[in-house]
Amino acid sequence: MTLGTRRSQVTTVLLDRALEVLPVFRLSDSADERALQYVPESGGRWRVLPAPGDRLPGTFDQDVYVELLHRFHEADCPEDGALTFTLHSFLRTMGRKADGRTYEQLRAALARLERTTLESTDAWFSAATGAPATLSFTILSAVVIERRRSGDREQLALFPSLTANEPGDARVVLSPPVRANIAAQYVTTLSWTRYQQLTSPVARRLYRLLAGLRTESGGRWRVPLDRWAEQLPLSQRYPSHLQRVLQPAHEMLVASGVVRSAAFRQEGREWWVEYAIK
Repeated sequence: MTLGTRRSQVTTVLLDRALEVLPVFRLSDSADERALQYVPESGGRWRVLPAPGDRLPGTFDQDVYVELLHRFHEADCPEDGALTFTLHSFLRTMGRKADGRTYEQLRAALARLERTTLESTDAWFSAATGAPATLSFTILSAVVIERRRSGDREQLALFPSLTANEPGDARVVLSPPVRANIAAQYVTTLSWTRYQQLTSPVARRLYRLLAGLRTESGGRWRVPLDRWAEQLPLSQRYPSHLQRVLQPAHEMLVASGVVRSAAFRQEGREWWVEYAIK
């Protein structure tokens, strides 16, 4: 999509299903620079490696990622993976106030999506080969943000399609592995409106994850609570702490119609979480 193009009203988001069932985004924006590691039940190993001096992607980055894929679908999935937009319009579509702080947040998030390495050892599924793949990639393969000169901004009032207080234009490129899975229709489909209505980052991640597991779940999903915490991921480890974090998100998912029910069950010394997915 080019600058100034009128946006169509696409209400769905297509996400790489293989990526959705793996942990990428911390459900906090803490300054955690440690690698995130996860071992799927099917085997292999998955690691999320932050760039030197940067933290792992967090809740704001998760929302930026979903909006990027929303725009990718709106733009009819361009073969080169390139998207262009103003920072101002991007933040407004995310439902965020556009000011100096959020502009910097967005720049930092886009940079993290370009610089955070996702490392799969037979963990991320490649639709092209029909098997788990061993590779390293990033969500974005290129990010360029051009700040407008003050003189240019003064002229923007002459052009109604542009925004006078916009400090920069961005051009990003979605990475080839993610594009390849989407092109092969190995996707998770989200309602963009429903995602926006879920105000909790944990509820948004649960929505993404359960949508990714819907095909293989048969409408029901049951998993040990500690494994679920690793897959989301959550930093809490005690069952009582995990339940306090998850319960409000569960209530939000039920109220929004994402799931029919969500419950915790104890069997012996082990806790489980169960979902009936709509």
